[in-house]
Amino acid sequence: MLAWGNHLSAGGSVEGDGRELVHRLRDLLRSIRLIKQRRAEEQPGIPLGLVGILSQIDGLADGCHARELALRARLDPSTVSRAVAALVAHGLIERRPDPADRRAQVLAVTPDGRTALADTHDWYARLLDRALAGWNADEVAALGAGLHRFTRDLEVALENHDNLEAAR
Repeated sequence: MLAWGNHLSAGGSVEGDGRELVHRLRDLLRSIRLIKQRRAEEQPGIPLGLVGILSQIDGLADGCHARELALRARLDPSTVSRAVAALVAHGLIERRPDPADRRAQVLAVTPDGRTALADTHDWYARLLDRALAGWNADEVAALGAGLHRFTRDLEVALENHDNLEAAR
């Protein structure tokens, strides 16, 4: 088992001190927080912290139930409930009767929500274009592939830890 701060090389041996990676991750999280704050100032159509949830709802052609959204987003149902209330209050999503069960409601993105989401995605794209202006296509592709692998492997590590804890 590896101690925190070490990492495996491609050959599988423990190599070096991962503290530098910890610092880079902290820098990345700070940058993400700053990006969110700037986006809220410059592109306030979607309240701070709700772009991801709005995107999740938008990604489902027929909308979704709040409990399904909580599962997909891996969020606590109470967090989703507050987010949904804020998105409804801003006119970005609406609650519609579920055609299969009139007692239930389906969440769907409104036209204003789609416009705000498109504007927000454009804002992020412009920011990334500026930030990566000095990078070549291979560097950008390598960053994307590395981030994809890292987030996937991190989720697996977290799930394995949760499964080990549940088994104890």
